[in-house]
Amino acid sequence: MLWIELGILLLCIVAGARLGGIALGTVSGIGLAFFVLVLGMPPGNPPAVVLGMILAVITALSMMEAAGGMDYLVATAERLLRRNPRHITFIAPFITYLLIFAAGTQHVIYSLLPVIAEVSAKAGVRPERPLSMSVIAAQHGLVASPVSAVTVALLAALTPLGVSLGQILLVTLPATLIGVAAGTLSVAWKGRELPDEPGLHPATGAMLQHEKSVNAVSSDAADRGRGACLTFLLAVSVVVLFGLFPELRPGRETLVGGDIVSTPVDMGRIIMIVMLAAGGLITLLFRANPATAVSGKLMRGGLVAVISILGVSWLGSSFFSANEVTIVGTISSLVETYPWIFALGLFILSILLFSQAATVVILLPVGVAMGMPPYLLVGVYPAVNGNFFLPTYGTVLAAVSFDPTGTTRIGKYLLNHSFMLPGLVTTLCATLAALALAALLLQAN
Repeated sequence: MLWIELGILLLCIVAGARLGGIALGTVSGIGLAFFVLVLGMPPGNPPAVVLGMILAVITALSMMEAAGGMDYLVATAERLLRRNPRHITFIAPFITYLLIFAAGTQHVIYSLLPVIAEVSAKAGVRPERPLSMSVIAAQHGLVASPVSAVTVALLAALTPLGVSLGQILLVTLPATLIGVAAGTLSVAWKGRELPDEPGLHPATGAMLQHEKSVNAVSSDAADRGRGACLTFLLAVSVVVLFGLFPELRPGRETLVGGDIVSTPVDMGRIIMIVMLAAGGLITLLFRANPATAVSGKLMRGGLVAVISILGVSWLGSSFFSANEVTIVGTISSLVETYPWIFALGLFILSILLFSQAATVVILLPVGVAMGMPPYLLVGVYPAVNGNFFLPTYGTVLAAVSFDPTGTTRIGKYLLNHSFMLPGLVTTLCATLAALALAALLLQAN
């Protein structure tokens, strides 16, 4: 019966992922209904805290977008790229990483990719190098961001084990930066130089439209965008501060064994409170239009993520609840001896789901139930970046389409595409670095 149930689970995941959008959540709902209503399996639990945190962060981001803060953030990154065109292969991935780290969403990369393509082509640099690596850097900036959906999901899974946001950042931030540096070196001299590439005629006319975009906003709009952006980044800083120093959080008195014990408010609630307050401040201080925020790209993307995570994680929770004894008993000792197997599971599932957050929500509770030590769970976390493996992910396709020279491409054999080398190098190096750092910093836990 276990294999039949696993087959249904994988069928729902693959079908939903292929259809895209909220289909991952809705098709998973069919599987959940079959599990519970037909097979009589336990219903499991939807990840309420994770969904609440994601909604709060998306709300703040959407208000920032409505006030022009996201445009300001992208314009700042664009100016930095244009100052050093000859070194764009080395600069673009780190600027992209920082942009995604600050924003907590990969959606902003779509505004940056045409700029990277234009600047590199004009400078005679093969666009494939900075474009492919910037896409990979965006994925790793996402898993390092303290307010991204995937980090929120990781924190929710590990908080019961005593792992704080600060501890997660101490591992993931340097580890992913090490990975991005290694990935950048792997493509720095890849392929022919652009002037030597046969049959290429770079078309820069269409790209020149983006060069004007930085100065295309009024002074008032720029001021509002700057203020909204700084307010959101301040909120991110507050979240990180509370994560690094739990003693700063307000205490909550509870009765334990007849004694009154004061415990700090958990980080899930702190993130929700701070982000909702940031959204409110941006609304009042910088005239962000709530209707514009609701109809914006970030809100739509956030709702897709929430629905997808709700459906697929609830489906996975039902499957695991019904088969917990078998799953834990069969693979717990194997995973404890060979933690790379769990890392490989994260990588493969992220390829199927096209969502780091959904992958973490499904697999991390399994790792916790198997008794994997916290340092291993944090150490294998960067392996969740398998989105690049199949060249069908949104940012991968966008990078290919924005390169007018055609050097960024999907190969004849599908998997020999421009993103495979930097993706594998970056993810492998980041995971190995995270395992080493986690063993050093967290193993005592």
